[in-house]
Amino acid sequence: MSWIKAVKADELVMEAGRPVTLAGETVLLCRLENGEIFGVADSCSHDGASLEGGAIDGASVTCPRHGAQFDLMSGRALKMPAVAPIETYPVRVTDDGWVEVDIEEA
Repeated sequence: MSWIKAVKADELVMEAGRPVTLAGETVLLCRLENGEIFGVADSCSHDGASLEGGAIDGASVTCPRHGAQFDLMSGRALKMPAVAPIETYPVRVTDDGWVEVDIEEA
């Protein structure tokens, strides 16, 4: 695993997800109202739909296609039709304002 620069933190919109492709994986970066940033797989475990555009409420994201909901901290499925979790990725913000994701490089 290694830390990969994704975007500048100030480019992330509050309570919105932004997909970034890093090391061949698409990660949805989500910035909460309190400023915390989380990274999850940008793929619903129910049918593989992108989570981009899904509502972020508290620390969860809702799939815009069928309404499945996932915990941003653990990836756990919170609402049907999804039952399987999604992958989560460690995220940090560097002193110079970059959001970095800890992901295995190909």
